[in-house]
Amino acid sequence: MKKIAANDPETGSTDIVADNLERLKVSFPDAFTEGKIDFDVLRQLLGDAVDEREDKYGLNWHGKRRARQLALTPSTGTLRPCPEDSVDWDRTRNLMIEGDNLEVLKLLQKSYASRVKLIYIDPPYNTGKDFIYPDNYHDNIRHYLALTGQIDSENRRLSSNTDASGRFHTDWLNMIYPRLKLARDLLRDDGAIFVSIADHEVHNLRYAMDDVFGGENFVATVVWQKIFSPKNSARHFSEDHDYVVVYARSGVTWMPHLLPRTKRMEDRYTNPDNDPRGPWTSGDVSARNYYSQGTYPVTCPSGRVILGPPNGRYWTITEERFEELDKDGRIWWGEDGNNVPRLKRFLSEVQDGRVPQTLWHHDEVGHTQEAKKELLALMDATASHVVFDTPKPTRLVRRILQIATSTSEHDITLDFFAGTGSTMDAMFRQNAEDRGNRRCILVQLPEPITKSNDRSPENIAELAKERLRRAANKIKEENPMFTGDVGFRVFKLDTSNIRAWNPEPSDLDGALLAGLDHIEPGRTEQDILYELLLKLGLDLCVPIETRTIASKSVHAVGAGTLIACLDEAITGNEVEPLALGVVDWYNELASADETTVVFRDNAFADDVAKTNLAAILEQHSLTNVRSL
Repeated sequence: MKKIAANDPETGSTDIVADNLERLKVSFPDAFTEGKIDFDVLRQLLGDAVDEREDKYGLNWHGKRRARQLALTPSTGTLRPCPEDSVDWDRTRNLMIEGDNLEVLKLLQKSYASRVKLIYIDPPYNTGKDFIYPDNYHDNIRHYLALTGQIDSENRRLSSNTDASGRFHTDWLNMIYPRLKLARDLLRDDGAIFVSIADHEVHNLRYAMDDVFGGENFVATVVWQKIFSPKNSARHFSEDHDYVVVYARSGVTWMPHLLPRTKRMEDRYTNPDNDPRGPWTSGDVSARNYYSQGTYPVTCPSGRVILGPPNGRYWTITEERFEELDKDGRIWWGEDGNNVPRLKRFLSEVQDGRVPQTLWHHDEVGHTQEAKKELLALMDATASHVVFDTPKPTRLVRRILQIATSTSEHDITLDFFAGTGSTMDAMFRQNAEDRGNRRCILVQLPEPITKSNDRSPENIAELAKERLRRAANKIKEENPMFTGDVGFRVFKLDTSNIRAWNPEPSDLDGALLAGLDHIEPGRTEQDILYELLLKLGLDLCVPIETRTIASKSVHAVGAGTLIACLDEAITGNEVEPLALGVVDWYNELASADETTVVFRDNAFADDVAKTNLAAILEQHSLTNVRSL
């Protein structure tokens, strides 16, 4: 029975460096000598693809190497479930995660790698007032807990990045770069990332995203009109817009969905001749481009002969094709049958939607004042004291959802700078409108906010949760026939439930005694179960069924992908009925995947009991048995 340890590379968070090495070994086995890369050989194998120039095109800054290393360092944390803070825990497939998004992105790698269809983020704009996520290379989990007041903070404080700092842009790049690196690995091949940003960092963001996603996967920079009237207090120009930078995981694979036609577009189609094919509009049958077969005469229904198109133009179709269209009633000669011909284009036959454009007006996707009003309308006085410089209206996010996600699939949207929860609120609304099945994962640091009254949330994450609860209730009231998912499961970042082996040399005896129980004190069976899901790469919303077998609670996760009994005591007499009960359930589940069975290591009365249980399971094809 193999033991699951806190620092076990097989069951820890994804080791990106090890994964990269394995991929290199598959592609270039000749470049490895005794397990190490021989770069001279690798250069020879890659040939001209290696750029060895001293001066290279791209963006470099102080700390880039360390920022890259931060993304590659595995996490030592876990996500602890909080059903009491959640909405519809048993049914929902949405997640609201409290924690430093750098660590959370690492922890999500196994369960959600290449599964996310859309990433939308609204990171700090680096205006000098934004909160900068402080990354600690050595112990980011404890550093995060201290900064957010969850453990003794030693007078640490959350800080802003001021333009007086000499590393103003550098600090921002060091914050965003490792998060983009980790985010890329979560995207599907047909997925895309949309990033809101302002003028003063858009150039650095583009360079960073070229580095992470590849310049060939740049899609567009959208201009969003964020305000509808000029700011007369502006020193130089009234800044009326922000940007949304769009990159695909693969520019070859990703395609945007068409947007619904506007009413103005629909109104262009009429049916003055009562054509049975329905409303139509007309288009010119001539063009200025020379066409050798485009100079023939045509005869109007009135009998008038038109010798050719207007001066300097040519018919765009052959005479034979023109006659075919005319016989099919697709040429419009005007109400009196005497006009220059035009081609009828039927609404039922044209492209079902419109191609997304890069200029988004406030009347279509909302503005910042609308975003503030949306939040205050939901939260009343509980959020009136919170000032947001860059709020995003749900109509803006809904436009992104329409372009980048499907109604027919369970597409996952990730927002790891969630703020007040606009993205999930927008997803609720969009699903209610088009009956979509989209899912959402939010990640937000519990950044403290000043309380103005007893009802005020203590931090931004709490504010987001309360907003989403109220948004869900409002959608249910406004859409009584809608039965879609408007719930969310809450998880909080914390240190691992599995205690790491860090003995004090001065007290080895005490360390050995403490090491008999590998679980941190105060952690529940549910805490441990969800850490197992993360370590084994299972969805945090996967169905979990619980049964009592031999007086012990046994959990089957994902139709038998994982079977876990985390009881604290299993006697020798209980081993056989427990093992055989697990076997019966395993056979009943008939899982298509290999089943992992997990028990607590210190639950067994002795090693004989543990060995006997493992032997019974292995006799019935359950060979992947672990203890923790």
